[in-house]
Amino acid sequence: MSADNRQFQRLLGFIESEMDFESGFYNDAYLDRRITARMRRTDTDSYQSYKQLLQREDEEREALLDSLSINVTGFFRNPEAWEALRPVLRDLTENNRQVRLWSAPSADGREPYSAAMLALDDDDINARRVEILGTDINADILKAARKATYETSHTTDIAEELAPLSDYAKYVEEEGNTFRVKDNVTKMVTFEQHDLIRGRAKRDFDLVFCRNLLIYIDAEFKVPIFETIRDSLKQGGYLMIGMTETLPAECRDAFEPVDKQHRIYRRV
Repeated sequence: MSADNRQFQRLLGFIESEMDFESGFYNDAYLDRRITARMRRTDTDSYQSYKQLLQREDEEREALLDSLSINVTGFFRNPEAWEALRPVLRDLTENNRQVRLWSAPSADGREPYSAAMLALDDDDINARRVEILGTDINADILKAARKATYETSHTTDIAEELAPLSDYAKYVEEEGNTFRVKDNVTKMVTFEQHDLIRGRAKRDFDLVFCRNLLIYIDAEFKVPIFETIRDSLKQGGYLMIGMTETLPAECRDAFEPVDKQHRIYRRV
């Protein structure tokens, strides 16, 4: 093991023991990208120096924990996958019963709000029957999700993200570069803190979104995540994962593909 790698592992040990972050769940490449980004922001030139900085400054600990939380998201991320979801939501709501959706992790709320907007925007989906839960391990990002206010910036074009809707003005109030999700959308969504890796399964969900988490997680922890999802779904309930993700081999007997291209499965 190189000296640089030894420093990196010591830094991870400090983060886990002193900052209560389970670094072992995530692959090293992901952790290294997030840590080195913070090192650049703080003009720190080595893992050892950055560890010393974390020991001194509580603010940097908080900034790192925020960075390590997986919060890359967007409204209608991979729009073609959302189009493939329309018939699923139509099917779920056509029987005039309550339909429960779970977004895990929900990050800043744009995924669960996208699901609510899609239901409201489609005349063949009974949005009155849809209730959505968003969960995340990061309490601060859940606060941001509940505010339901987003900014267009040089890296994020909110209007472009909302392009799949027939008229996003029905669902979002726009003022300059600020977009606030309207009450007709937010009333369909609730948020709570939950650890998808260590937390208990939920119950009786009709559809679970678990998109773009697995690419950051070490292989040994993927199976427990899918076991939690399986136990949270009703028999015949749907699962949607990220476009570049695959089900672990150990879990494939529990799910059958509905739309393999767009990563939509049904619990069997």
